[in-house]
Amino acid sequence: MSTILIYVAILLCLATSGSAQAVLVPKPPQVSSYNNVVSLTLHAANIKGRDAFVFDDQPIPPVIRAFPGDVLRITYVNDLPLRAPTNCAINPCMHMTNLHFHGLTVSPNSPQDDVLTMMALPGRVLHYSVQIPRNHEPGLFWYQTHPHGESHRQVLDGMSGAIVIEGIERYVPEVRYLPERVMVVRGLSLESDSRAEALKEKVGIRTAKCGASSGTPNEIFTVNGAIRPTIEIEPGERQFWRIVNASADRYLDLQVDQSRFEIIALDGMPLAYHEPKNPKLIANHMLVAPAGRLEAVVTGPPPGAHAALRTLCVDTGPDGDPNPEVVLADLGSSGPRRGPVARAQVNVDKRSPIYKPVDVETLKKTAPSFKVIFTEDKNGFYINGQKFSADAAPMVKVRVGTYQHWRVVNQSGELHPFHIHPLLSKLRSQKIT
Repeated sequence: MSTILIYVAILLCLATSGSAQAVLVPKPPQVSSYNNVVSLTLHAANIKGRDAFVFDDQPIPPVIRAFPGDVLRITYVNDLPLRAPTNCAINPCMHMTNLHFHGLTVSPNSPQDDVLTMMALPGRVLHYSVQIPRNHEPGLFWYQTHPHGESHRQVLDGMSGAIVIEGIERYVPEVRYLPERVMVVRGLSLESDSRAEALKEKVGIRTAKCGASSGTPNEIFTVNGAIRPTIEIEPGERQFWRIVNASADRYLDLQVDQSRFEIIALDGMPLAYHEPKNPKLIANHMLVAPAGRLEAVVTGPPPGAHAALRTLCVDTGPDGDPNPEVVLADLGSSGPRRGPVARAQVNVDKRSPIYKPVDVETLKKTAPSFKVIFTEDKNGFYINGQKFSADAAPMVKVRVGTYQHWRVVNQSGELHPFHIHPLLSKLRSQKIT
């Protein structure tokens, strides 16, 4: 049994290392705000047997960049076929889809981050108008599909993209002048893939057992859709990396060979927001759960050194999925650059930073106000003995702006992440799902 304490603020490309034809990390398109509005049209489509987001006629999800106070206006068109080619967690597959804006503190009511009633069947269109609060924290977030019973397959196929809320320079001014990389790490299923063994060898999956799981690895990772691409970085060069773990159910224990992470934000929250005197955390590696985000400054390895961005072995437990060490990308130099590489994006938010220190030590001394016990069996997941249901009554109600001490206990045989969706309105109170 494992226990964690939660203090809640309620508010396919192939590249070979060293090859002359190595594939560089692709740069996805970016959509920025104009007159405080970010406007785009996104399609859901099935391409070569995999579900995908299509933007500007290309199966490459864009990076959405917005400022606090902006509005996201997204037209989402479901062009998926009437019949799904594969099974879903809950059959029959209906190829329904919607959008979830993971981590954003926005309304869960239609036409915003509503994952319960906003649902598009094939041929239907959803119109989102998401108001980002003026005081929203800057950082890295992401969007994904979220239809219950079908989202796992769709996210595994790659239906996800990054969201950047501008203004993190207010907390760590240095990053304003550093080259920025937004990297979306996704899982890629190797089931029924004739290249499976070759791809496992390519990304360095070892045959030795990793952790207590008895399963055989059947997934690898891509970075912005590419398999083991090359990240261009000069020896000693400092870059600002923003990494999303957009895999459906795999963990990342990120490490950069012969370098360290100077972490400035985790899960879309600048570290300085709660600890102004400690804006950075230095780490040799960092565990990033599914849906987690890491924002850090990375320094290029010494000249002549072979280095890679990799995820280390994660022991997910005897009932967990295999999560072996995998090379995500190689680090390489393309030779001297002609002048500095600036961050090519919209004007920086120059407002003063907002700080909200939290007295965690005092919270630790209080008794937990809510206890969550996770269990599971072949029939599904249970919370405090109640089988999960999307329409279940709330287990706990909270007041906006308050802090609570929760105790979360995992009594299952596998590692589990924990995530709270945006607070619900008075008509639909917050529940733990």
